[in-house]
Amino acid sequence: MIGKLTQATIWVHDQDEALEFYTKKLGMKVREDVTVAEMGNYRWLTVGPATQPDVSFILTIPGPPVVDGDTARQLRDFIAQGIIGSLHFATDDCRATYQELEGRGVEFIMEPTEMPYGIDAQFHDPSGNKLRITQAK
Repeated sequence: MIGKLTQATIWVHDQDEALEFYTKKLGMKVREDVTVAEMGNYRWLTVGPATQPDVSFILTIPGPPVVDGDTARQLRDFIAQGIIGSLHFATDDCRATYQELEGRGVEFIMEPTEMPYGIDAQFHDPSGNKLRITQAK
């Protein structure tokens, strides 16, 4: 039986830029930031929501040792287009969270909007990944 989700990968173009965005603008906490010499100095960088210490996102640049060069180029193109996937974050007050994040410099592509399931807003990270905040009905 599967227990619970603990980690998920977010493909990024620049780990330092992603780290700043996810921590300074979204308020996440650094979980791990380790260079693995045995893997060609691969940087294992994870962040996660402050309120969920058992959840982390791996901020990974497409390339070796994770994927080969051709795959990395394709992934970078898909990431920039925002078609790899998306992250959805719950909030008790979508409009207030929107204002807070916008005040920190997050650029939204969809302002808080009434949807059948609640209030939803959408933005991208610096690499192009789609992120949403949702206030459920």
